[in-house]
Amino acid sequence: MAETATASAPRPESVPSNPDLICPINPDDIQNRWLNAYVPLPGQEAKNYPTNISQLISRTLKSYALKAIQGRPPPFIHPTHLLLSPISACFILLKLCRVSIDGIEDESVVAEILKREMTRLHEGHTTYSDMELFSTFQAYLIYTMVLFFKFTPPSMDFFRQAMINLQEIACAISRQGLALNSERMVSGRPEREAWHIVEAKRRTLYTMYFLDNVLSMADGLPTYIAHELKGLYAPSSSELWAASVAEWKQEYLIYRREWGVSPFQLDELWPVSSGTDEWLIRRRQERTDQWLKDVDGFGMMLYAVTSCTYEN
Repeated sequence: MAETATASAPRPESVPSNPDLICPINPDDIQNRWLNAYVPLPGQEAKNYPTNISQLISRTLKSYALKAIQGRPPPFIHPTHLLLSPISACFILLKLCRVSIDGIEDESVVAEILKREMTRLHEGHTTYSDMELFSTFQAYLIYTMVLFFKFTPPSMDFFRQAMINLQEIACAISRQGLALNSERMVSGRPEREAWHIVEAKRRTLYTMYFLDNVLSMADGLPTYIAHELKGLYAPSSSELWAASVAEWKQEYLIYRREWGVSPFQLDELWPVSSGTDEWLIRRRQERTDQWLKDVDGFGMMLYAVTSCTYEN
């Protein structure tokens, strides 16, 4: 029987004593992303999702919400972070959703409880520790998805504000680090705890961007390629993400032997610039194949969306 997220979870990891966290992008661009639909920036490229890809994104995010309601973490939450207080409280509150779905509790009451918790998290987020803020980001994202996919949705005004709040929190956690210097050093090897943090942050950030796309489409607004994320690493191998404490060091050495100091980047899935040399295109395709052979369902969904949206 599958364990729930609130039962038998590993102890939460603390922040490493000497983290080498860095932010290789401008986090302010994340916070200001919601403005793009109203005040387009020079160089913005619109994304025109085919209908089947829009459905894929929506159904996948809905499955993440359902997973959370059933007490199981979606693929952007690492098991070692389940007992951080914002996310553990989130899974406890989501038990009310199971009751509501079974028709025992009034849906509007449960939705109001979740919305109040979202307000509390956002109002206090500037006072939280780094790990509390990171967990708050994940919890706020889950609440937003649950309200959108499993309840009679509040007005789009509510979700527009929720996304503005999410992007504000995302900016703050990004500023604290989305990568590690040691990942980029020839002789470097990151601490396991620090690596889990940045990998989970990136996965959560990419999920938020997918939700932003879904909400924008529902609101009749355009969506744009996230150039502000250029340079971030794509999701890692399934073996490294799922490795136990005892297995992680060996799995990282395998991963490092394969990728060196140049792990696969998110923007390698984006359109190739016109005039790109043929050998560079072939090299990108080889790296994409190399990445695909090891990714989990989260990474495969990311690939499916980009490969069916862009013509490379």
